Amino acid sequence: MRRTLLVLGVILAGLATANCKSTKLVASWKNPNYTAQHHKRILVIGVSPIPSTRADFEDALSAKLATEHIEAIPGNSILLRPDATALDLDYLRAQIREHKIDAVVVSRLVKVETSVTYIPGQNYVVAHPYYGSFYRYYDVVYRQVYSPDYLREDKKVRIETTFYATTPPDGELIWTGVSDTFNPSSAQKVIKSLVKLVVDEMQKQGVL
Repeated sequence: MRRTLLVLGVILAGLATANCKSTKLVASWKNPNYTAQHHKRILVIGVSPIPSTRADFEDALSAKLATEHIEAIPGNSILLRPDATALDLDYLRAQIREHKIDAVVVSRLVKVETSVTYIPGQNYVVAHPYYGSFYRYYDVVYRQVYSPDYLREDKKVRIETTFYATTPPDGELIWTGVSDTFNPSSAQKVIKSLVKLVVDEMQKQGVL
């Protein structure tokens, strides 16, 4: 029974490690030449061929950005976009002017990587304080526990987020960041963790 419980514990520990989820900022850059200003209307654009995912991201980031002094506008509320086509730039410029947008946040999926790691089995000796006697020593080494080999699959989702002022003629880059999310269980998990990370970092950098 003890051996069974210890083997089960080792397996569960491995599964817990494989399923851990986190989002980390791996790179960021702030334009040192940009003169900070208070943005009042920020447009949020998600670049994705999946309309529902794009809309969910834009809504979530807009809600997180919104404050008493900032109105954040999800792109899906003012931009008409066919499912798998890019926005016409003239149309985009016109919408930004019409809605008096003074800054834009754009996020795009850079890549998704999947890796498989072979984890070899190990043996563990059941702890015992009495090694002075042959019989007690033999009893200890006999009761060794073996964990089985297994394969661990890890997924990494990399997303780039950029923040622009809509300064004429073509806008000015304020900040950009690249994040990695590890082993997300769903697109919603990626969105939730990414939104928090991005807004916290932009506030930390003083660009909001």
